[in-house]
Amino acid sequence: MPLRSALFALILLATPAFASQDESAAALRAVLDRAQALEPLETVVIAQGGRIIAERGYRGHKTTAPAPVMSASKSIIAALVGIAIDKGVLEGTDQPIAPLLADQLPAKPDPRLKTVTIGNLLSMQAGLRSTSGPRYGAWISRGNWVKAALAQPFDDAPGGRMVYSTGSSHLLSAILTRQTGRSTLALARDWLGPLEGFAIASWQRDPQGIYVGGNLMAMSPRSLLAFGELFRLNGVTPDGKRLISATWIAESWKPRTASRWTGDDYGYGWFSREIAGQEVRYGWGYGGQMLYVVPALGLTVVMTSDADSPSGRTGHRDALHAVLGEIIAAVSEKTAAD
Repeated sequence: MPLRSALFALILLATPAFASQDESAAALRAVLDRAQALEPLETVVIAQGGRIIAERGYRGHKTTAPAPVMSASKSIIAALVGIAIDKGVLEGTDQPIAPLLADQLPAKPDPRLKTVTIGNLLSMQAGLRSTSGPRYGAWISRGNWVKAALAQPFDDAPGGRMVYSTGSSHLLSAILTRQTGRSTLALARDWLGPLEGFAIASWQRDPQGIYVGGNLMAMSPRSLLAFGELFRLNGVTPDGKRLISATWIAESWKPRTASRWTGDDYGYGWFSREIAGQEVRYGWGYGGQMLYVVPALGLTVVMTSDADSPSGRTGHRDALHAVLGEIIAAVSEKTAAD
């Protein structure tokens, strides 16, 4: 971990316990003050019980302005798949993908492609070689991203270990587009549009016009917060309209595999881990675009960072987890006081 992140973590550990509701509010302000030391960090928004209790923009950034959410958008793609299943557009997570993308398969497909399911794509267990990280540039340089993703060799059997790949999420976007005859952006605006505050500001497309599944999406931190609140509220909007089934929320958060880099569990578009004694579900995008939901505390937190800087190997992601830990501590004391 870099020195800056390590020093920040030590400062957090040295913060005393908060003794009252007034002190907890002051503690949240103090946490956000200290978080400014994290140079890539751009915004933080904290909501509890559906109400924003603290937020901060750093170095000219605003919580209401669009920002790249990178792979945090995989959580949104997974939600659209769940809605499509609930609507009968897709059969379910056990549905094989090969018949849905038959004309995009390689001329001599690996027989294992026939066994890859929608659920495998959602949980990053397709087994196909990753198109993320160092292979991302080569993948998007291809003329057809769907064909290129399907033509990847297998690094594991379908349903095996986690192979994180934006190509897998993009195949889901292609499937949704084909099965509905509508763009994924149109589906998001229709199916998630009733959620107040939710809006996708921009979203890039591949050479065939398919919106990129799990990347290249921009939305404001407050909009991402609204999406997180929908999951915290079990798929129901604040005004009582159900957009996602409770069953799908549970399926999305159910651990199915784990990251070999962090050890964190992964479900359908969501990671999970324990932070400050609480079970946390989170979406994570390159650079440190974070959507955290802490169900037991009624807490939803969004953090956005410089999208041009990595967050995993630099220690920035771990520093953001540490910030969340202090937020949890402050909110826990407030909840106890209430």
